[in-house]
Parts: sequence; C-alpha cells; structure tokens
Amino acid sequence: MTSIKERVEAALDRVRPYLEADGGNVNIAEITNDGVVKLELTGACGTCPMSTMTFKGGLEEAILKEVPEIKKVEALNLTTA
Repeated sequence: MTSIKERVEAALDRVRPYLEADGGNVNIAEITNDGVVKLELTGACGTCPMSTMTFKGGLEEAILKEVPEIKKVEALNLTTA
C-alpha cells in the first residue's frame, strides 16, 4: 500500500510537466495529521500572477481527486494577482 505522501506526489507528478514548461514547480512542505497538504510553489510559479488559477484548477483538484483522505490543500506562498 502506498503512503498518502506517495499518492500526493503521484498526483502532483501529473501536473508538474505543465508547471515545468513555464519554469516552475511545486513541493510538498507538509501533510498534517488532519489531512491538510501544504504546498510550496517554486520557480516561476512562486511569483506568477496566474498561480492562484494553477493552484485551484490544477494542483488542488488533482490532489483532492486522487487522495480522498486529504481534506484541504493550501499553498504557503501563493501570489495573488
């Protein structure tokens, strides 16, 4: 059985090529015991004005869909437009 972290990483791996194409990436900063994943956007994603849309429409959706134990996804350094 794969761990929650491995499954979250697998979900992120499906989105990463799109982030990397624009010079960015994402790392898992923490997964709390109560099912919250905290992500850190890196590279261009950390400063991109579109990062909110990328986070909500890509990262958050992928994780919540593939890892039902996760209740919430947060970005530690999300840039708001």
